[in-house]
Amino acid sequence: MIRKILMSGNEAMGEAAIAAGCKFYAGYPITPQNELTAYMATELPQRGGIFIQSESELAAISMVYGASASGVRSMTSSSSPGISLKQEGLSYIAGAQVPAVVINVMRAGPGLGNIWPAQSDYFQATKGGGHGDYRMIVLAPSSVQESYDLTRLGFHLADRYRIASMILSDGLLGQMMEGIETDDEARAPLKIDKPWALTGAQGRRPNIVQSLYIRRGDVEKHNIVLQKKYRLIASREVRFEGKFLDDAKLVVVAYGSMSRIAGAAVDELRKQGKKIGLFRPITLWPFPSKELEKVSKRVKKFLVVEMSYGQMVEDARLSVKCGAQVSFYGRGGGGVPTEKQIEREVLKFLNPKH
Repeated sequence: MIRKILMSGNEAMGEAAIAAGCKFYAGYPITPQNELTAYMATELPQRGGIFIQSESELAAISMVYGASASGVRSMTSSSSPGISLKQEGLSYIAGAQVPAVVINVMRAGPGLGNIWPAQSDYFQATKGGGHGDYRMIVLAPSSVQESYDLTRLGFHLADRYRIASMILSDGLLGQMMEGIETDDEARAPLKIDKPWALTGAQGRRPNIVQSLYIRRGDVEKHNIVLQKKYRLIASREVRFEGKFLDDAKLVVVAYGSMSRIAGAAVDELRKQGKKIGLFRPITLWPFPSKELEKVSKRVKKFLVVEMSYGQMVEDARLSVKCGAQVSFYGRGGGGVPTEKQIEREVLKFLNPKH
Protein backbone atom coordinates (compact mmCIF):
# COMPACT_ATOMS: atom_id res chain seq x y z
CA MET A 1 0.00 0.00 0.00
CA ILE A 2 1.24 3.48 -0.88
CA ARG A 3 1.34 5.83 2.08
CA LYS A 4 1.57 9.61 1.91
CA ILE A 5 3.48 11.19 4.80
CA LEU A 6 4.59 14.72 5.71
CA MET A 7 8.26 14.54 6.67
CA SER A 8 11.41 16.60 6.77
CA GLY A 9 14.25 15.68 4.45
CA ASN A 10 16.25 14.35 7.40
CA GLU A 11 13.39 12.15 8.58
CA ALA A 12 12.73 10.93 5.03
CA MET A 13 16.32 9.71 4.71
CA GLY A 14 15.98 7.85 8.01
CA GLU A 15 12.72 6.23 6.95
CA ALA A 16 14.23 5.30 3.58
CA ALA A 17 17.20 3.65 5.26
CA ILE A 18 14.97 1.48 7.43
CA ALA A 19 12.74 0.65 4.48
CA ALA A 20 15.87 -0.36 2.55
CA GLY A 21 16.81 -2.87 5.23
CA CYS A 22 19.30 -0.86 7.26
CA LYS A 23 19.88 -2.77 10.50
CA PHE A 24 22.71 -0.75 12.03
CA TYR A 25 23.18 2.97 12.50
CA ALA A 26 25.97 4.73 14.37
CA GLY A 27 26.23 8.49 14.57
CA TYR A 28 27.09 11.50 16.67
CA PRO A 29 24.88 14.61 17.03
CA ILE A 30 25.56 17.66 14.91
CA THR A 31 23.22 20.23 13.40
CA PRO A 32 21.53 20.51 10.94
CA GLN A 33 21.08 16.72 10.68
CA ASN A 34 20.02 15.86 14.24
CA GLU A 35 16.45 15.01 13.19
CA LEU A 36 17.88 12.10 11.20
CA THR A 37 19.80 10.76 14.19
CA ALA A 38 16.74 11.22 16.42
CA TYR A 39 14.53 9.42 13.89
CA MET A 40 16.89 6.45 13.77
CA ALA A 41 17.14 6.39 17.57
CA THR A 42 13.35 6.11 17.84
CA GLU A 43 12.43 3.99 14.82
CA LEU A 44 15.31 1.62 14.12
CA PRO A 45 15.21 -0.37 17.41
CA GLN A 46 11.45 -0.77 17.06
CA ARG A 47 11.91 -2.29 13.61
CA GLY A 48 14.60 -4.84 14.31
CA GLY A 49 17.73 -2.74 14.06
CA ILE A 50 20.47 -1.39 16.31
CA PHE A 51 21.07 2.30 17.00
CA ILE A 52 24.25 3.54 18.65
CA GLN A 53 25.08 7.11 19.55
CA SER A 54 28.83 6.76 19.40
CA GLU A 55 31.38 8.71 21.42
CA SER A 56 32.67 10.45 18.29
CA GLU A 57 32.41 10.60 14.52
CA LEU A 58 35.57 8.52 14.24
CA ALA A 59 33.99 5.78 16.33
CA ALA A 60 30.77 5.93 14.30
CA ILE A 61 32.41 5.28 10.93
CA SER A 62 34.53 2.50 12.44
CA MET A 63 31.40 0.84 13.83
CA VAL A 64 29.75 1.06 10.41
CA TYR A 65 32.86 -0.52 8.88
CA GLY A 66 32.59 -3.46 11.29
CA ALA A 67 28.84 -3.92 10.92
CA SER A 68 29.00 -3.70 7.12
CA ALA A 69 31.85 -6.23 7.05
CA SER A 70 29.51 -8.69 8.74
CA GLY A 71 27.03 -8.30 5.90
CA VAL A 72 24.56 -5.97 7.63
CA ARG A 73 23.18 -2.96 5.79
CA SER A 74 24.68 -0.09 7.77
CA MET A 75 24.58 3.70 7.75
CA THR A 76 25.98 6.78 9.41
CA SER A 77 25.15 10.44 8.98
CA SER A 78 26.64 13.78 9.94
CA SER A 79 27.18 17.31 8.74
CA SER A 80 30.27 18.82 7.14
CA PRO A 81 32.86 18.93 9.99
CA GLY A 82 31.65 15.54 11.21
CA ILE A 83 32.06 14.05 7.74
CA SER A 84 35.63 15.38 7.72
CA LEU A 85 36.33 13.33 10.83
CA LYS A 86 35.02 10.20 9.09
CA GLN A 87 37.38 10.43 6.10
CA GLU A 88 39.99 7.94 7.31
CA GLY A 89 37.26 5.37 7.96
CA LEU A 90 35.72 6.00 4.54
CA SER A 91 39.09 5.28 2.92
CA TYR A 92 39.31 2.01 4.89
CA ILE A 93 35.77 1.09 3.81
CA ALA A 94 36.67 1.79 0.18
CA GLY A 95 39.89 -0.18 0.41
CA ALA A 96 38.11 -3.15 1.97
CA GLN A 97 35.26 -2.97 -0.59
CA VAL A 98 32.64 -2.84 2.13
CA PRO A 99 29.20 -1.42 1.21
CA ALA A 100 27.92 1.39 3.41
CA VAL A 101 25.74 4.49 3.19
CA VAL A 102 26.90 7.87 4.47
CA ILE A 103 24.66 10.94 4.61
CA ASN A 104 26.10 14.46 4.66
CA VAL A 105 23.64 17.24 5.45
CA MET A 106 26.00 20.04 4.44
CA ARG A 107 26.46 23.19 6.48
CA ALA A 108 28.49 26.35 5.92
CA GLY A 109 32.24 26.26 6.41
CA PRO A 110 35.20 26.04 6.44
CA GLY A 111 35.84 25.12 10.04
CA LEU A 112 32.80 24.92 12.29
CA GLY A 113 31.09 27.58 10.17
CA ASN A 114 27.41 27.66 11.06
CA ILE A 115 24.25 25.61 10.55
CA TRP A 116 23.13 27.42 7.40
CA PRO A 117 22.96 25.40 4.17
CA ALA A 118 25.89 25.19 1.79
CA GLN A 119 27.23 23.05 -1.06
CA SER A 120 30.88 23.48 -0.22
CA ASP A 121 31.58 19.78 0.40
CA TYR A 122 31.36 18.83 -3.28
CA PHE A 123 35.13 18.41 -3.62
CA GLN A 124 35.29 16.33 -0.46
CA ALA A 125 32.53 14.00 -1.66
CA THR A 126 33.45 13.60 -5.31
CA LYS A 127 37.24 13.88 -5.29
CA GLY A 128 37.89 11.79 -2.18
CA GLY A 129 38.33 13.50 1.18
CA GLY A 130 40.41 10.62 2.53
CA HIS A 131 43.66 9.14 1.32
CA GLY A 132 44.29 6.84 -1.64
CA ASP A 133 42.77 6.32 -5.07
CA TYR A 134 39.15 5.65 -4.18
CA ARG A 135 35.66 6.74 -5.18
CA MET A 136 32.20 6.85 -3.64
CA ILE A 137 28.89 6.96 -5.44
CA VAL A 138 27.48 10.41 -4.64
CA LEU A 139 23.75 11.08 -5.03
CA ALA A 140 22.26 14.58 -4.78
CA PRO A 141 18.52 14.84 -4.02
CA SER A 142 16.59 18.03 -4.74
CA SER A 143 13.40 17.30 -2.79
CA VAL A 144 12.22 15.42 0.26
CA GLN A 145 10.79 12.70 -2.00
CA GLU A 146 14.17 12.32 -3.69
CA SER A 147 15.85 12.28 -0.30
CA TYR A 148 13.78 9.17 0.37
CA ASP A 149 14.19 7.61 -3.07
CA LEU A 150 17.91 8.22 -3.45
CA THR A 151 18.71 6.96 0.04
CA ARG A 152 17.06 3.66 -0.83
CA LEU A 153 18.92 3.63 -4.13
CA GLY A 154 22.14 4.32 -2.25
CA PHE A 155 21.79 1.08 -0.29
CA HIS A 156 21.08 -0.87 -3.46
CA LEU A 157 24.09 0.54 -5.29
CA ALA A 158 26.37 0.11 -2.27
CA ASP A 159 25.59 -3.60 -2.12
CA ARG A 160 25.65 -4.09 -5.88
CA TYR A 161 29.17 -2.72 -6.22
CA ARG A 162 30.55 -3.19 -2.69
CA ILE A 163 31.18 0.53 -2.38
CA ALA A 164 30.26 3.43 -0.12
CA SER A 165 27.33 5.55 -1.28
CA MET A 166 27.01 9.13 -0.07
CA ILE A 167 23.76 11.10 -0.07
CA LEU A 168 24.77 14.75 -0.35
CA SER A 169 21.99 16.80 1.20
CA ASP A 170 22.20 20.23 2.86
CA GLY A 171 20.72 22.16 5.75
CA LEU A 172 17.93 23.60 3.61
CA LEU A 173 16.81 20.27 2.18
CA GLY A 174 17.25 18.41 5.46
CA GLN A 175 15.05 20.82 7.41
CA MET A 176 12.27 21.47 4.88
CA MET A 177 9.06 19.46 5.10
CA GLU A 178 7.15 18.04 2.13
CA GLY A 179 4.75 15.22 1.46
CA ILE A 180 6.32 11.98 0.27
CA GLU A 181 5.02 8.64 -0.91
CA THR A 182 6.31 5.40 0.59
CA ASP A 183 5.47 1.80 -0.20
CA ASP A 184 4.64 -0.52 2.70
CA GLU A 185 5.80 -3.47 0.61
CA ALA A 186 9.30 -2.01 0.81
CA ARG A 187 9.33 -2.92 4.51
CA ALA A 188 9.50 -6.63 3.72
CA PRO A 189 12.74 -8.25 5.01
CA LEU A 190 15.51 -8.23 2.44
CA LYS A 191 17.61 -11.31 1.78
CA ILE A 192 20.85 -10.29 0.12
CA ASP A 193 23.53 -12.81 -0.69
CA LYS A 194 26.94 -11.63 0.53
CA PRO A 195 29.31 -14.58 0.26
CA TRP A 196 32.27 -12.32 1.12
CA ALA A 197 30.88 -11.23 4.52
CA LEU A 198 32.30 -12.16 7.93
CA THR A 199 29.50 -14.36 9.21
CA GLY A 200 31.49 -17.21 10.75
CA ALA A 201 33.44 -19.87 8.88
CA GLN A 202 31.51 -23.02 9.75
CA GLY A 203 31.38 -25.18 6.64
CA ARG A 204 33.47 -22.84 4.49
CA ARG A 205 36.88 -21.27 4.24
CA PRO A 206 37.36 -18.07 6.28
CA ASN A 207 36.62 -14.75 4.58
CA ILE A 208 39.03 -11.85 4.93
CA VAL A 209 37.92 -8.21 4.77
CA GLN A 210 40.88 -5.86 4.79
CA SER A 211 42.64 -2.97 3.08
CA LEU A 212 46.16 -3.93 4.19
CA TYR A 213 48.42 -5.70 1.68
CA ILE A 214 52.01 -6.34 2.77
CA ARG A 215 53.61 -8.08 -0.19
CA ARG A 216 55.13 -5.86 -2.85
CA GLY A 217 52.80 -5.37 -5.80
CA ASP A 218 49.65 -6.55 -4.04
CA VAL A 219 48.35 -3.05 -3.33
CA GLU A 220 48.78 -2.12 -6.97
CA LYS A 221 46.90 -5.24 -8.05
CA HIS A 222 44.14 -4.38 -5.59
CA ASN A 223 43.93 -0.81 -6.93
CA ILE A 224 43.61 -2.11 -10.48
CA VAL A 225 40.59 -4.15 -9.35
CA LEU A 226 39.07 -1.05 -7.73
CA GLN A 227 39.66 1.13 -10.79
CA LYS A 228 38.01 -1.44 -13.02
CA LYS A 229 34.97 -1.36 -10.74
CA TYR A 230 34.87 2.44 -10.77
CA ARG A 231 34.94 2.47 -14.57
CA LEU A 232 32.05 0.00 -14.62
CA ILE A 233 30.03 2.21 -12.27
CA ALA A 234 30.78 5.28 -14.39
CA SER A 235 29.45 3.48 -17.46
CA ARG A 236 26.24 2.28 -15.79
CA GLU A 237 25.10 4.59 -13.02
CA VAL A 238 25.04 8.13 -14.39
CA ARG A 239 21.83 10.01 -13.56
CA PHE A 240 20.75 13.53 -14.49
CA GLU A 241 17.68 15.58 -15.35
CA GLY A 242 17.34 17.98 -18.28
CA LYS A 243 14.70 20.65 -18.78
CA PHE A 244 14.12 22.78 -21.90
CA LEU A 245 17.37 21.58 -23.45
CA ASP A 246 16.08 21.14 -27.02
CA ASP A 247 15.99 24.83 -27.94
CA ALA A 248 18.03 26.43 -25.16
CA LYS A 249 20.51 29.19 -25.94
CA LEU A 250 21.87 29.10 -22.39
CA VAL A 251 21.74 26.24 -19.88
CA VAL A 252 21.85 26.67 -16.11
CA VAL A 253 23.68 23.83 -14.33
CA ALA A 254 22.79 23.23 -10.68
CA TYR A 255 22.29 20.33 -8.28
CA GLY A 256 20.46 19.55 -5.07
CA SER A 257 18.32 22.21 -3.41
CA MET A 258 20.05 24.86 -5.54
CA SER A 259 18.54 23.29 -8.66
CA ARG A 260 15.06 24.03 -7.31
CA ILE A 261 15.74 27.75 -7.07
CA ALA A 262 17.54 27.71 -10.40
CA GLY A 263 14.63 25.80 -11.92
CA ALA A 264 12.19 28.46 -10.74
CA ALA A 265 14.38 31.12 -12.34
CA VAL A 266 14.46 29.16 -15.60
CA ASP A 267 10.65 28.82 -15.57
CA GLU A 268 10.26 32.58 -15.06
CA LEU A 269 12.68 33.42 -17.86
CA ARG A 270 10.86 31.00 -20.14
CA LYS A 271 7.65 32.93 -19.48
CA GLN A 272 9.51 36.02 -20.66
CA GLY A 273 10.38 34.27 -23.93
CA LYS A 274 14.02 33.55 -23.05
CA LYS A 275 15.34 30.21 -24.32
CA ILE A 276 16.94 28.98 -21.10
CA GLY A 277 17.39 25.36 -20.06
CA LEU A 278 18.32 23.50 -16.89
CA PHE A 279 20.79 20.63 -16.47
CA ARG A 280 20.67 18.91 -13.06
CA PRO A 281 23.27 16.27 -12.15
CA ILE A 282 21.74 13.67 -9.82
CA THR A 283 24.87 11.56 -9.56
CA LEU A 284 27.72 13.90 -8.65
CA TRP A 285 29.98 10.90 -8.99
CA PRO A 286 29.86 9.54 -11.55
CA PHE A 287 29.34 13.04 -12.96
CA PRO A 288 27.23 13.15 -16.16
CA SER A 289 30.16 14.44 -18.22
CA LYS A 290 29.24 12.79 -21.52
CA GLU A 291 25.65 13.96 -21.23
CA LEU A 292 26.72 17.56 -20.57
CA GLU A 293 29.20 17.31 -23.43
CA LYS A 294 26.37 16.31 -25.78
CA VAL A 295 24.39 19.37 -24.74
CA SER A 296 27.46 21.57 -25.36
CA LYS A 297 27.65 20.49 -29.00
CA ARG A 298 24.63 22.72 -29.57
CA VAL A 299 24.46 25.08 -26.58
CA LYS A 300 27.45 27.40 -26.21
CA LYS A 301 26.67 29.15 -22.93
CA PHE A 302 26.41 27.52 -19.48
CA LEU A 303 25.88 29.16 -16.10
CA VAL A 304 26.78 27.00 -13.11
CA VAL A 305 25.03 28.03 -9.90
CA GLU A 306 26.15 26.69 -6.52
CA MET A 307 25.94 27.44 -2.81
CA SER A 308 29.73 27.63 -2.80
CA TYR A 309 32.45 29.70 -4.40
CA GLY A 310 32.93 27.25 -7.24
CA GLN A 311 33.38 23.48 -7.02
CA MET A 312 31.06 21.60 -9.38
CA VAL A 313 31.86 24.29 -11.95
CA GLU A 314 35.24 22.60 -12.46
CA ASP A 315 33.58 19.35 -13.59
CA ALA A 316 31.25 21.33 -15.84
CA ARG A 317 34.19 23.08 -17.51
CA LEU A 318 35.98 19.78 -18.03
CA SER A 319 32.84 18.29 -19.60
CA VAL A 320 31.81 20.82 -22.22
CA LYS A 321 33.19 20.95 -25.76
CA CYS A 322 35.75 23.52 -26.81
CA GLY A 323 34.04 26.73 -27.82
CA ALA A 324 31.40 26.59 -25.09
CA GLN A 325 31.55 29.25 -22.39
CA VAL A 326 31.02 28.34 -18.74
CA SER A 327 30.24 31.16 -16.31
CA PHE A 328 29.70 30.82 -12.57
CA TYR A 329 27.52 32.39 -9.91
CA GLY A 330 27.69 31.28 -6.33
CA ARG A 331 27.30 32.30 -2.74
CA GLY A 332 28.88 30.52 0.22
CA GLY A 333 29.05 30.64 3.99
CA GLY A 334 25.31 30.10 4.28
CA GLY A 335 24.35 32.56 1.54
CA VAL A 336 21.64 31.21 -0.76
CA PRO A 337 21.36 32.57 -4.33
CA THR A 338 17.86 33.87 -4.91
CA GLU A 339 15.68 33.39 -7.97
CA LYS A 340 16.04 37.05 -8.92
CA GLN A 341 19.81 36.96 -8.55
CA ILE A 342 20.03 33.95 -10.83
CA GLU A 343 17.76 35.60 -13.40
CA ARG A 344 20.01 38.67 -13.35
CA GLU A 345 23.15 36.57 -13.87
CA VAL A 346 21.51 34.64 -16.73
CA LEU A 347 20.49 37.82 -18.57
CA LYS A 348 23.89 39.41 -18.03
CA PHE A 349 25.66 36.34 -19.47
CA LEU A 350 23.11 35.90 -22.27
CA ASN A 351 23.39 39.52 -23.45
CA PRO A 352 26.73 40.87 -22.16
CA LYS A 353 26.40 44.14 -24.09
CA HIS A 354 23.29 45.01 -22.13
